[in-house]
Amino acid sequence: MKLSSLRIPRGMRGFESGLAEVFDVTLSDGRVASVEPALDASTLRGTLISCPVDAHVHIDKNYTVREVGPASGDLFAAIGRMERHRALWSVEDIAARMERALQQAWRSGTRALRTHLDWPGPEAPRALAAFEQARERWRGRLELQFVSLTPLDVFADAQAGERIAQAVRRAGGVLGAFVYRNEGLVHKLGRVFDLAQEHGLALDFHVDEGLDADATGLRAIAQLTISRGARRPRVVCGHACSLSVQPPEQAHSTLQLCAEAGIGLVALPTTNLYLQGAWDSTPVPRGITRLREAAAAGVRPMLATDNVQDAFYPYGGYDLLETFGLGVQMAHLAPAADWLDAITTHAAAALGLGWDGRIAAGCPADLVLLAARDEYELLDPQGRARTVIRAGRDLEEQDTELEEPQR
Repeated sequence: MKLSSLRIPRGMRGFESGLAEVFDVTLSDGRVASVEPALDASTLRGTLISCPVDAHVHIDKNYTVREVGPASGDLFAAIGRMERHRALWSVEDIAARMERALQQAWRSGTRALRTHLDWPGPEAPRALAAFEQARERWRGRLELQFVSLTPLDVFADAQAGERIAQAVRRAGGVLGAFVYRNEGLVHKLGRVFDLAQEHGLALDFHVDEGLDADATGLRAIAQLTISRGARRPRVVCGHACSLSVQPPEQAHSTLQLCAEAGIGLVALPTTNLYLQGAWDSTPVPRGITRLREAAAAGVRPMLATDNVQDAFYPYGGYDLLETFGLGVQMAHLAPAADWLDAITTHAAAALGLGWDGRIAAGCPADLVLLAARDEYELLDPQGRARTVIRAGRDLEEQDTELEEPQR
């Protein structure tokens, strides 16, 4: 297959491009065979990106809003609704919701996805069994990772924390916690870091998901990461909404620590915009973290889907390019094309994927060809029209039914 006269975003080029801005790409045997300056650079045919990576989702609870209802403007009301409803879940219910989400993500072009699974206590949740079934079913197509989403206070019980970490290690997952203005914050976080190091686990936190300026979980996580030295685990932090309402000097200092610690920072445009500050009137804060400042400080910023049709966010779906478009507008990310790394290469690095998402000869031919001829069409519905290429073949030409998992 040959793809002609295409733009490739600068941050996604794994090759020396010189002065060229338009390229011809040849695919063969499931890989990119060559990338060359276009023979005809006068007629642009679109933009080529690597398949996106969704760094933060919740496929255990998606599509439950019709049963639980939305909790507009109140994060903790949404948490309460989901806790009551979670007791009714069966493995079969969860598996069906997961399959619906993964089918949509697959068809939109996503190649890897990290989901957080509600994990309220020491016992592994039913969602883990459903996830393991999905991971096996999608093996060789979508790379799936999970994070145990546990309230930080649970880790005050050493035995509970140990049981969670052991279960996460056995299932090949990532250790996580929900962190927000907890008493004994540093001590409890230290216990989570201890468990991660003892069991060889990466960490992924929900942190400072609110608009209280005194929420400083992100700073504490960065300081703890640095203090662990060369043995420190890979750390990703999601939300960090409080950073947006802190004084600029304080926020800058925290982001510098995050850069030193190598922390990946994930913003969740849909849920944060919908849920943060929306009480009785139109909210003024946008709820999204300081993405541009993060990038300037040397932090890898990312955009991800988060919640879909549940108590936290009652709308949406698994199209990362739509999420990207909202993030561009919310956080004034310009030029937009320069921020496509937030859903591709940055996310791939944060999740530790085998392919970093940079396009070059020899890389996997898992690509998305967008109709957008320049950055101004990236947010245009027609510009987002796409051809999804999996292993060098147009997805629309492949079987619509999933085959048996690839070994």
